Amino acid sequence: MIVVRDVEACSKWFQEVLGLCSGHGGQEYEMLMDGEALVVQLHAWDTHEHPHLGDESNPSRGNGVLLWFSTDDFDGLVARVEKASAKVLDGPLYNPNGRQHEIWLEGPEGYRIVVAGPRNVAE
Repeated sequence: MIVVRDVEACSKWFQEVLGLCSGHGGQEYEMLMDGEALVVQLHAWDTHEHPHLGDESNPSRGNGVLLWFSTDDFDGLVARVEKASAKVLDGPLYNPNGRQHEIWLEGPEGYRIVVAGPRNVAE
């Protein structure tokens, strides 16, 4: 779960760029799905009585945190990134250490999103 200012805008980004689907929808909370699998949850800052979501006034939130996703369709993901004009920080590239293709994105509200393709264990 990540806590964000604009749940609906973030949900739209994850749907357009990562190809996820809304499992809940709304201004306060969203569940983003890949088929029947829950992938990520979005939660608004000032809703419900959740005192441990963090402090919205703390600018360090997200610093050093990477949301890492895997996909079996890396080419399709790259096409969605281009279509959505998502901000690419690095890639698409081949990471020889991980033996996989990766793309590093600036996601909604400054979160870093990395998506990796299937590992090539033969290399």
